[in-house]
Order: sequence, then C-alpha cells, then structure tokens
Amino acid sequence: MAHFISATGVMNDIVGTMFSKTFMDELLKPQQLYSHRTMKTVLTRLAHTSIMRLSPASMDRLYELMIMAFKYQVFLCPRPKDLLLISYNHIDTIREFVKDTPVVLNQVDETHRKIIEVYSSLSEGEFQLLRQTLLIFFQDMNVRVSLFLKNQVQKPNGRFALSTSGPVPHGIDVPGLIRTFDCKGREVSRVEFPTGGCYSSPIREGSFLLNGDRVSTLGLNMYTVNHLEETHTSKTPTVKQTDDTPNLLAKEELNLLARLMGSMKAEDTPKAETVFRINLFTTKEEEEEEEQARASGGAEESSFEVINIQAMQDEQAATELALIAGQFAEGEEKPENPESNKGDDLLAMMDDL
Repeated sequence: MAHFISATGVMNDIVGTMFSKTFMDELLKPQQLYSHRTMKTVLTRLAHTSIMRLSPASMDRLYELMIMAFKYQVFLCPRPKDLLLISYNHIDTIREFVKDTPVVLNQVDETHRKIIEVYSSLSEGEFQLLRQTLLIFFQDMNVRVSLFLKNQVQKPNGRFALSTSGPVPHGIDVPGLIRTFDCKGREVSRVEFPTGGCYSSPIREGSFLLNGDRVSTLGLNMYTVNHLEETHTSKTPTVKQTDDTPNLLAKEELNLLARLMGSMKAEDTPKAETVFRINLFTTKEEEEEEEQARASGGAEESSFEVINIQAMQDEQAATELALIAGQFAEGEEKPENPESNKGDDLLAMMDDL
C-alpha cells in the first residue's frame, strides 16, 4: 500500500509541474524547435520535481526510449492532422493517472482545452509542416528498442520497417482504381492496377474533442497495446527459426579466427605450439603481475605469450585530446546568435517552479 501511495505521489508531482499554467503558457508560444540537449534537460528536471531520482545513464536511456516511441508513432500517423489524436491519447492516459487528485486533474483538462484552441484551427498544410519538422528532429535518432526488435518493426541498424498495408487515412479512397471522366464529368471507364499492398477502407474518424473515442491506438501504452502491424510481423519469423541447418560460412569464419589466434594446428605448425592469452582490459595490477612473471618465468616465457588489446579508451590520451579541444574552444569567438540560447528561458522558468 505504501508503494502504491508513493508511486501515486510521484506521478502527481510530475504531472502537476508539467501541466502547470506558467510552464504550458511558455511551451505553447510560437518558437523554434528545441535541441535534444534542451529537451533532455527539461525531462530531467520534470522527473526530479518529485522524490524520484534517476542516474544520468538511466535518464539518457529513458529519453532515448521516449524519443524512439514517439518517432514510431509519428511515422505511423495516417495523416498529419492525426498528430492531435496521438497527443490526445497521451493526455487521456495522464488524466487516468491523476483522476483521484482533483487539482491536478483540473490542470490536465485546462491544458487539453488550450491545445484544442491552439491547434484545431491549423490547416492540413500546417499540420504537414509540423509533422515534417518533427521527423527532421528525429532523423538522427536510431536507437534500438528491444520491444520494436522483438516485434520485427525495427531493423538491427535502428531504422523502422514500415508496413505498406492496412486501412487508408480517413477521407481517402482505397488505391488500385483509375477512373476516367469526360468533359461533362461523367465516368467513362475504369482500370484497376496492382498496388503492391493490401489496403482496406478507412476506419471512422477519431474524436478531436475534450473527451471521446480517439479510434487510433497511437499514443497509448506500447507495452500493453497490440498494434496490427506488430502482430502481423511478429508471427512470420517463427517458421524460419525452426531451421537447425548449420551455417557452413559461419563455421569457416570461426575456424579462420581460431587459426589466427593460434589455437588450431596448421599444416606447418611445429609440435611445440605457443600458448596465447588475450587481455582485453588491462589494469595496473595485471601489468605488475605480468612484469613479475616475465622476470621469473624462465622456460615458461618462451611458450607463453600475452596479447594485450586496448579495448578501453586510454585515459591519458583522452585527457590530452580534451586539453587540445579546450584550447580551440577558448580561441573561438562566441557567435552573437539569439537562437543559440533557444530554450534557456524555458529552463530558467522551470527553476522557479
């Protein structure tokens, strides 16, 4: 029970700060898109408004997961205007989290009304520009997510594999038919063509009001919602995994690697084969032990050799590079560009919350 109360308190603190009037008024002002650095700082400060504390590594991973999840949702958005449905699904879920706290719930409802007021009047072209701006912001983020990899919707290089099938956007005809009309507007012929996908009629349009059925599942908890594109692709690779035929090319590569490392006998290898030991992460203690072994090794030294591979970054080299980079940074003049301070007002305002 105490754990539930603590989790509820953390959620109320974070939502209360995120949906505060001063923060939302600043966020909804027309402005340039924030950088990843500013966005990560905002996320960190929002999380730390409660008793919850995350390590920098955990916070970086949380930010990457959040970015990749939203990037995938924007990719699957049937039409630019449906970005609002994604945001409304987010808000509906948050509203459910704080339903037992009237003060915070009222903040969420007030923010929802402001978003409807600001964005409902945008044209299709403006929504397309907004979507394109988001995709540009996401384009260099290709972090692999285990859930996406498991459901075969993300490739090993971090890029998404989008389906070419499914329902078409609302108000759009199913492709595959070319109709020809005469000068009086009468249809004179029809020609069908292969589309390369399996498309279906559009489902009903989701509600853009304060409350209602959003229809779209984009924006809901991706760990509980079974998307059609995920369930379709996750069933296909099961047949391939049952094939136990050995990969001869992989076997030969392993044998070649073994020969290079000296663990397999070649045709011209003498009987007294040299023993190798590989050391990837050398510490000071291990270096002292190796020096002592060389000093007292005797006959063993000729048949025992250690291969040191520097798998960790050399701290001394990193320090020297940092000093050199600092000298260049000191010599550069700071550009007088107001856009470089983009997001500073928002971060400064968060300090006062």
